[in-house]
Amino acid sequence: MKITTLAENTCPEKNLGFEHGLSLYIELGEKKILFDMGQTGLFADNAERLGIDLSEVDIAVLSHGHYDHAGGLARFLEINKKAPVYLSKYAFEPHYNHSEKFIGMNASLKSNKQLRFTDGVTEIGEGLTLYSCNDRRKNSDLGGFGLNVEREGKLLPDDFRHEQYLLINENGKTVLFSGCSHKGVINIVSWFEPDVLIGGFHFTELSPGRILTNCARRLDSYETIYYTCHCTGVEQYEFMKPLMRNLHYLSGGQVIEI
Repeated sequence: MKITTLAENTCPEKNLGFEHGLSLYIELGEKKILFDMGQTGLFADNAERLGIDLSEVDIAVLSHGHYDHAGGLARFLEINKKAPVYLSKYAFEPHYNHSEKFIGMNASLKSNKQLRFTDGVTEIGEGLTLYSCNDRRKNSDLGGFGLNVEREGKLLPDDFRHEQYLLINENGKTVLFSGCSHKGVINIVSWFEPDVLIGGFHFTELSPGRILTNCARRLDSYETIYYTCHCTGVEQYEFMKPLMRNLHYLSGGQVIEI
């Protein structure tokens, strides 16, 4: 399995752009998978510079309905006319941040024929499964950091029912992709105990200190190898790195093989 970071908050490569967002290109044998599409069309521009043809993507997945992961959907649908795009049936709910700024998806795209709406457990290919985990018990809760959802005309604390995770099982090894881990990365790793977990931890608003130390130690209690990025926060990553055996950062343009 080969994974290329098409968009992320950071990028050491001078010929590539970066933004607050995430997009990963996964090559699994002959299958090509796009996981999230960043905030804008930047992921596509970077893909072109990296020699990646997004028109050949076989499957696309949106981890949740926030602009920094789904903002590039329109651009992808312009480029690729064949790949099904899997997203939660709740992804188009209106989402807002703590200042009531809209951070959701472009509702005009909802009727596109390539979209496939999911809920619960959805198999999307051999060894490829999406999980919403909406029925799973949380043993850890750091709160929603002020993020909201609009239902029946009211703003409510977001329960992140629009978030899903992609589990890839290849030759007995499990690799879990999580866009922002809004349901709690500690919960997510306890639910799956994957060999590898890739994605944001949503720790960027946690100051280095006791809470972050406890989070790092709980994550490190598993044998999972972590590749984190985006909403984890660079400062938070650097604080946790000495506390964890297998923590790595994924920047834009970076390629890893698992």
